[in-house]
Amino acid sequence: MTRIAVIGDIHGNLPALHAVVEDIARRGIDVVVNLGDHASGPLWPQETVAFLMQQEWLQIAGNCDRQLVQQAPANHGASDRFAFERLTIEQRRWLMRLPTTGSLSDDVLLFHGTPSDDSAYLLEVVAHRQVRLVRHSELLQRLGGVAAQVMLCGHSHLPRIVRISGTLIINPGSIGLPAYEHSQPEPHAMETGAPDARYAVLEQFHHGWQGLLVAVPYDHHAAVEQARRNARPDWACGLLTGYVIT
Repeated sequence: MTRIAVIGDIHGNLPALHAVVEDIARRGIDVVVNLGDHASGPLWPQETVAFLMQQEWLQIAGNCDRQLVQQAPANHGASDRFAFERLTIEQRRWLMRLPTTGSLSDDVLLFHGTPSDDSAYLLEVVAHRQVRLVRHSELLQRLGGVAAQVMLCGHSHLPRIVRISGTLIINPGSIGLPAYEHSQPEPHAMETGAPDARYAVLEQFHHGWQGLLVAVPYDHHAAVEQARRNARPDWACGLLTGYVIT
């Protein structure tokens, strides 16, 4: 029986990644897949990408990875700019070579946001500055006819398991950033309410695929202090509490 660890949205948080990797090893996981957004943020982008480049994992790019290597540096936001200035040329090239989607056989499909847009949420709707779970009709529209037994997505940082029309959809949550504010498609906040690093475990049984959401405590105070040293109190708050404002 194959056991798959699903990780993503690391955002340069190396202590959180190390804690998750230790937990994965303890569970005897066979395969690791990484859904993107590896480096962007005021933490340890260079060290995180160096670690990821050494792993024999299936890894894809997220929207922040794409922005880092495709946008002109003058157009970078603060998190992308911090990472871009610290990544080596070879690390940027590695990010550029990453595919935007991936698959494990014909059963499991990987993408960062939606199958067609790495910067859009699949399982969340933002309206009137609030975030809610997507309705089935909305979800089918976002999938755009793409089909698989299992779909793995990230981007929103909110851990979720949804089943629709025989498909299991898992967002493992974020390893590196448990809360953040964003201005698109309108101002809103994503919050998990805890500083833990998140990932998921996927297994196939005789009755079908099953997902488990995992929250791993780690020394998040080190990440909080790193964010503060790099003048990002917004990140420090999210890393400390899992809330945007406490």
